[in-house]
Amino acid sequence: MNDTAFQAINDFFERYAHALENYDSKHMSLHYAIPCTLLSDDSSNTFSEASKLEGLFNQGTGFYKQFGITHARPEIWSKRPVSARTARVTVNWKYYDGLNQPVYNCDYFYMMKLDKNDQWKIELSVSINEKEQMDQWLEKNPPKGKKAKK
Repeated sequence: MNDTAFQAINDFFERYAHALENYDSKHMSLHYAIPCTLLSDDSSNTFSEASKLEGLFNQGTGFYKQFGITHARPEIWSKRPVSARTARVTVNWKYYDGLNQPVYNCDYFYMMKLDKNDQWKIELSVSINEKEQMDQWLEKNPPKGKKAKK
């Protein structure tokens, strides 16, 4: 893997964050290979249609809108080539509201591959702790009309 391709991973996640900040589920889904797998402790979903993946991202962007998340910052913790055209990447996502106040952060592991056009695509996305981080934040910041748990 050449240095340019490896460096392009940083740009890839900046573009992905921009799509997320714009609640652009179609553009978010373009960052994934089809088929792809999204994995967490609670579920494993393989998507063989871009429209189904986009539908999942629509649900996620609904949550971001509801809770005022307007900024996403990917902090790449590690990038390691696995082969000439694949890499494993660990990212800490930091989410902020409109006032740039932290909302929550979470970790993801990605297996990425260069496609036939030498563009990075996510083949496997593993949520390491997003559900736990989100639940923790929601306990302290319940939706309007609900009381916080003590």
